[in-house]
Amino acid sequence: MTDISLSERISKHPSVRYGLPLAAIAVILLVCRALTGFVSTTTLYILLFPVIVYAALSCGIGPSILAVVAALGGIKYWFISPVHSFRVPHTEQLISMLAFFFASSAVLAMGEARRQHNQRLRDGHAELEVKVQERTVELDTANRSLRDLSARLLQLQDDERRHIARELHDSVGQLLAGLSMNLSSVRADIDRLSRTAAALTDSESLVQEMSQEVRTISHLLHPPLLDEAGLASAVRWYTDGFAQRSKIKVDLDLPANFARFSPELETAVFRIVQECLTNVHRHSGSSIAKIRLLHLDGQVLIEVEDEGKGIPPEKREAMASAGAPGVGIRGMRERIRQLGGVLEITSNDNGTVILARLPAIENSSVADVAPILDTSTVAA
Repeated sequence: MTDISLSERISKHPSVRYGLPLAAIAVILLVCRALTGFVSTTTLYILLFPVIVYAALSCGIGPSILAVVAALGGIKYWFISPVHSFRVPHTEQLISMLAFFFASSAVLAMGEARRQHNQRLRDGHAELEVKVQERTVELDTANRSLRDLSARLLQLQDDERRHIARELHDSVGQLLAGLSMNLSSVRADIDRLSRTAAALTDSESLVQEMSQEVRTISHLLHPPLLDEAGLASAVRWYTDGFAQRSKIKVDLDLPANFARFSPELETAVFRIVQECLTNVHRHSGSSIAKIRLLHLDGQVLIEVEDEGKGIPPEKREAMASAGAPGVGIRGMRERIRQLGGVLEITSNDNGTVILARLPAIENSSVADVAPILDTSTVAA
């Protein structure tokens, strides 16, 4: 790798490619010329040969050939009799020059082969990098498409819940109310028949319970207060009903002047609170849940804390190592990620704390609506 790097640096400067080997040959010839009588011709060949090797490996075929010619010319002109002449020398000196020439030619051939091999490697490496970049772009495109599809699925899920809630309230709820009125009328007409009246009274109570249950389910699927009065009223209504149904004390910290936000953000916050309380009831064994909702520094903060047994160690390890958490946690993370927020989960043997941060997107077109809550519609 060092040789390749050196060759690349040298190849960018033609003056260096040609100048270095020629300068080295000139220095060696001048030094040996000054030491005439102490340096033999064989020693001179040995001193010049590393320069030829260096030129062959690092400078290219042109500088290498020029270096061989300069070395042979300098040796003949200054050191081989007759000196200061380029006439053909006697046989012994000619053989030495031919041996140096053929050895240098072999080194040049090997150097050129190596440079071509290295060039092919560099070309292959560049082509591989281009393919990797293309695959990276394709993968990023696929990931963006997957995120868009996930966001669309969540939006469709919320729309479908809203549709089912309205259908239950508008159709089934009205039919049950009519049936209840008919049964009341029949019970008034046959009040003298005690057994029949008792059965009708019991049936009427059952129908009223069914009607109340349908209304509760409809409101839990998509509370009307979330669209009409805003997030604050919907969260207060839901936590009150949850406390009655689960017998878990809910400590809600929610500012009185909590602002209105975009429908997507309010729906996401409500679903996060709903999922967290469901997990507290199902898994934690805690008798209390604490909820804090804050609008601070352009962010909406949701913190849900319990005093239960915490997440099991094996599940915490799986979550820490990017393992697959539960469906509820995956849904919360996906909602939060689609809105550009973050989710943090801290759990130990003393309880679990879930903290979500979402960028606040206020909905200025929605007028402030005073919370209107009929707690009689929420059955324990």
